[in-house]
This record gives sequence, C-alpha cells and structure tokens, in this order.
Amino acid sequence: MKNLKKVLWATAILGLVICGFFVYNIYNAIFSPNTTFANEEAYLFISSDATIDDVSAQLSPLLDDVSSFKAVAKRKGYSNNIKAGKYILSKGMNNNDIINTLRSQNQPVKVSFNNQENLKSLAGRISSQIEADSLSLLKILNDDVFLKENGFNDDTKLSMYLPNTYEFFWNTNAEEFRARMKKEYDKFWNEERLSKAQALNLSPAEITSLAAIVQKETAKIDERPRVAGLYLNRIRKGMYLQADPTVIFAIKKETGNYDTIIKRVLYKDLEIDSPYNTYKNIGVPPGPITMPDISSIEGVLNAEKHDYLYMVSNISNFGYHMFAKSLTQHNRNKAQYIRWLNEQNISR
Repeated sequence: MKNLKKVLWATAILGLVICGFFVYNIYNAIFSPNTTFANEEAYLFISSDATIDDVSAQLSPLLDDVSSFKAVAKRKGYSNNIKAGKYILSKGMNNNDIINTLRSQNQPVKVSFNNQENLKSLAGRISSQIEADSLSLLKILNDDVFLKENGFNDDTKLSMYLPNTYEFFWNTNAEEFRARMKKEYDKFWNEERLSKAQALNLSPAEITSLAAIVQKETAKIDERPRVAGLYLNRIRKGMYLQADPTVIFAIKKETGNYDTIIKRVLYKDLEIDSPYNTYKNIGVPPGPITMPDISSIEGVLNAEKHDYLYMVSNISNFGYHMFAKSLTQHNRNKAQYIRWLNEQNISR
C-alpha cells in the first residue's frame, strides 16, 4: 500500500513537472521577447495574397525564433486571417504583441506625386508607394467607361489628379486609389472655385489646361498669377497663346518620347500639326500638357489683372520673365534673349 502511494505521488509530481514545463514553454513562446533587430522599429509590408509562410519568411530576419511565432499565430487564429498592410514592429516585442499588431495596426503611408506628364508616368509613381502595381493602375486610370461617366476624355483625364501628399493604406488597390482621387478632385472644385472659373468663361478642364502651360512657363510661384493674366488677356482678344511648352509637348506626344529634352524651340517646330500647338490653334489646348500644381491652378483662378500680352525669359533674373504690352517692346526683349541663347550655344 505504501509503495502504491509512493508511485501515485511520484506520478503526480512528474505530471506537475511536465505540465509546468509545457506551461513554461507556452508562456515563453507567447510572452518572451522575440525580436532580433537592433533598431527601435522595423517595418513589415504584407501583401493582400500573403500566406502565413510568406509572413514568416518576411519576419525571419527580424525574429529570434520564427517557429514559435508560427505556433502562436496558429493558436491565436492569425494563420488563417492575415491582414494586408504596413506594420511597425518595436524592438523587444513578444509573439503575442507582434500578432496583435499584425491583426489591427495597419499604418497609413504618405503618397505624393507631381509633374507627371501622362498617366503612365503617374501609375509608375504611385505603384512605388502602394501595393497596386503600375499595370493595374494604368488600366483603371484609362478606363473609358469611368472617364465618360465622370466627364473626362483621353485628353483631359490627367486633370483629375491633383498633385499633393495624401494618406493611404499601403494595401490600397487601383480602384480605391482612383476613387479617392475623384473624391479629392470634387472637393477641390468647390462652389468658390467653380464660380471663379465661370467668371473667366472657362471650364475646370480649361483652367487646368491653362494652368499646365503657366507651370511649364515659370517655376516661380509668385510669377504664376502674372503669367496667367497674360494668357487670359490673349484669350479675351482672340489671339494665339503662342506658348512654347505646348509645342514641346506636341513634339513629345507625336514621337511618344516624353523624356525628350528641348531647350530651344525652332521656327520649324512651330509648324507641327497638333491640336496642342498654340501657334496654330486659338484657345487652350484640349488637355493639360503636364500635371499642374495647385499653385498653378490657383494662379489662373486668381490671375493678376494687367495689360501684358508678351513675355520672354529674363536673362538678368533667371527664372523670371520680362513682360511687354506692345510687340515693339517684346521684340526688343526677345532680341536680348536670343542673343544670350546664341552666346550659350543652345541650339536645341
């Protein structure tokens, strides 16, 4: 009888030891620190089609024990419920903290873009900042049904995208990106701006097209209202805008090479047969020749009132222009500029 009691006690003690061992291991796996990176934070980008093996592979360089992470992930039901997005892991996190972070703390990313001349360039820029790839973005941005339903066409479609910095979740898809941009566009064109456009007898699309010319003409934000006023004066008088940037764009569009660098427009270039050539077509082009900044759009909506009709680059104050009310004065200014171009051997 005594021997039986000893056996029972020994069995009970062994059981407790074994249970304690398992509890210790489980506790260790869940609550012990499991990071191996030296920095205070590490970033993890989980794609929409990721599996637990994909996540574990990404975590491998960041964790001390990946197998314990996978075990806890399975126990907590994360393995079959993976959330895409950008996540921030902190140094010293345990598996429980890591999984809770990956479940609910998707971090937004800053998405910025400007100066794109076409949707292909825009798609490439955006795809480097969110999960959506450039091909899926380009397909969505060029969707004819969407463009028609929302009042855009092949020439004006770039005008829907207002350069700025926006917050998105990294796992944003192409349709979600486009929907957000349409919402931002509608918010921008409020009653006040629409009223200003109407007062100028121009549509939002025409304002954007003119703003694109203004932006290409001057990088100086403080000069944009003056340049815009000049072009509006020409429009009111029924004159050709005669904007060199539109000729450069027409050349790029015809060749399909938007990386072409043209520093000097030649007389032969002015003869290019294109609706974007403002030396041959009166009024604003059918669409923007680049993606204008908001400052350029505002420059047109709040254009300076003056009598200037001509301008040429100011060689004594680079970046700015010399303005003239008469062709005679303009020709004098232009002669100075051409002489400077020749001195610099700028022939193209």
